[in-house]
Amino acid sequence: MSALNLQEVDSLEAVVIIDNELDPLSPPPPDTVHVSGNMGNIAMGSSHTLTDRGGACQELKMEDICCSAHGLSILVTATKGDKKHAVLFDAGPEEDAWERNVKRLRPDISSVEVIQLSHWHRDHSGGMLRAIRMINDAKKAQGRADDLVVDLHPDRPVYRGIALPEHIISLEADPKFEELAAAGAVVEKHSEPHTVLDDFFLVSGEIPRVTPYETGLKNAVRFDPDENDWFSDEVIADERLLMCNLKGKGLVVFTGCSHAGVVNTAKHAADLLVGSAPLHAVVGGFHLAMSDETQIRSTVTDLKRLDPAVLLPGHCTGWRAKFAIEKHMPGTMVPCTVGIKIGF
Repeated sequence: MSALNLQEVDSLEAVVIIDNELDPLSPPPPDTVHVSGNMGNIAMGSSHTLTDRGGACQELKMEDICCSAHGLSILVTATKGDKKHAVLFDAGPEEDAWERNVKRLRPDISSVEVIQLSHWHRDHSGGMLRAIRMINDAKKAQGRADDLVVDLHPDRPVYRGIALPEHIISLEADPKFEELAAAGAVVEKHSEPHTVLDDFFLVSGEIPRVTPYETGLKNAVRFDPDENDWFSDEVIADERLLMCNLKGKGLVVFTGCSHAGVVNTAKHAADLLVGSAPLHAVVGGFHLAMSDETQIRSTVTDLKRLDPAVLLPGHCTGWRAKFAIEKHMPGTMVPCTVGIKIGF
């Protein structure tokens, strides 16, 4: 299928705008990825110059450091020769958090051509309306007239929720298609795999479930207004990955939550590509924070078999799973923390 002929790109940069965890101090393991955005980089890039503090020339201000939030948003820029393309992968849980961190990180959001929503959950869609407006304002300021596309799965639940033994907790609704269009985006709906932006990026369709232990989001439900009732929604079938093929390295896969399972996600990424390329990196939520020891062990065992060069777990991965990855795959883990710029 020619539409899935993913181009090799020369380099890749990912700026983590929203993540659950903040860690501006820890360096990455050697020979993984280049990371900037920690305390030293913030201080070096600071504009707060001093002339009256005993020879100190700059001041590190806490207001320059990003804040964590429960969600995910990553600005991904791919370069091939003299051409660049940028995708915003998710937009975090709420508008103020996205705007605050963008203002502190100061990335070039005018470069964003596509916003891809990994799946319909508010911790990934909540900042989209303001992101659209801010990106379009940045485009106008730079004299750019290109459209901003939002790439969405067509099956948007009215509400999603979690069924507890005695009651249901409803999640906040995702933005509507009409609201996204009114904010200034061109809405495109895709349920099948497709490439975007000169075949620099590939967006999957539904991710097949092939492992016996990755079973979705336990007790997840969705509301059907026609029936005025809630129904099981554990599969989260609308979740889609984003990936690039990095020259000389292999596939770099971005996953929002891995409700399909991070192993299923990584395996499906490899199956989607016409031709063969090794798995180089998996970035984003691994959805193991509430998993038991058996599932974490099975996941890490299978990830080790897939042999990625680097894993960048964030968002809903949880500290137990990160600890297990570090223990059993030493030297491969770089936490996907808010505010960092990752260079592949």
